[in-house]
Amino acid sequence: MTAIMSFCNVAGAQSIYDFKVKDMGGNDVSLSEYKGKVLLIVNTATKCGFTPQYEELQALYEKYKDKGLVILDFPCNQFGGQAPGEIAEIHDFCTSKYNTTFPQFDKVDVNGENESPLFAYLKSKQGFKGFGNGTQAKFMDEMMKKNDPDYASKPDVKWNFTKFLVDSKGEVVARFEPTVSMNFVSTVVSSKLF
Repeated sequence: MTAIMSFCNVAGAQSIYDFKVKDMGGNDVSLSEYKGKVLLIVNTATKCGFTPQYEELQALYEKYKDKGLVILDFPCNQFGGQAPGEIAEIHDFCTSKYNTTFPQFDKVDVNGENESPLFAYLKSKQGFKGFGNGTQAKFMDEMMKKNDPDYASKPDVKWNFTKFLVDSKGEVVARFEPTVSMNFVSTVVSSKLF
């Protein structure tokens, strides 16, 4: 797995546009290419209970891509080994099962010693604020507490399909846990586009 590269370390990063990421072919892509766009940056997995969110992400992308939204998909195998396989296999799964057309990048780690500098930056700007309410939120909270009773005080990405919203000026303005309704995500995204 190729880690995401950055122009500078996280402490020196002035904006989201200071980072480079690896595309599916291992080529560098500067996030400065997305200046002026609203970005929804997501760590994904193909064998997760939240994987059907790909369908809702694609619908959101189709609805707002002409208004300036870009969804950036970063597969991550750190949570339950739920993104196995090579990036080409993951891409084939996403495009054939969910007809995804938004940009997909190389696999990354979002936590730990090999974490992507991009995700370290995102977490530094928008820490964990809880899973919200409902059955899924309660389940995730209980599962996390079993592994780490103090998990909620840490900014780490907790699971697949955590989403970070970056406005058109490059500010990281929101974080959505996988338990947050995609309808709510859509409402917040649209508020940044208009």
